[in-house]
Amino acid sequence: MTVTTKNPMEMSAQELYALAKRREEQEAVAREDAVREQRRMLREKRKELVRQHRKELAELDREISKLGGKASRTRVSRVSSDAGPSQVICEIVGSRPEMSIGEIREQAAAAGLNVKNISQTLGYLKKQNRLDSPRRGVYRVL
Repeated sequence: MTVTTKNPMEMSAQELYALAKRREEQEAVAREDAVREQRRMLREKRKELVRQHRKELAELDREISKLGGKASRTRVSRVSSDAGPSQVICEIVGSRPEMSIGEIREQAAAAGLNVKNISQTLGYLKKQNRLDSPRRGVYRVL
């Protein structure tokens, strides 16, 4: 497309219509970009709040343990019996900032899950944007 430098008063109706259509498309793209950026910022804010919450809970659990009491139940034990394997794995991975696949496999087996297809389940959770893999074989909750 060529950039028009004509005076709008000298343009035909078709040229004005095409110019208006291009402008409308540019504005729509700009609005979509703004919404996308706002969504990204809100997701980042949510991640930070969840991260901070987990950190504070872990600190409280440590203090309770120091006083000889039982810390709150672990994430795995909090999962209800009717939760699916995907939910249990998310809870397991969420118990620490990052976990290797071996650690996930051990804890999943301890929770009574069939660990035969754990890699496929982790891949599925990544596609669902519930888990992230910062490097090969390491996972974290989003």
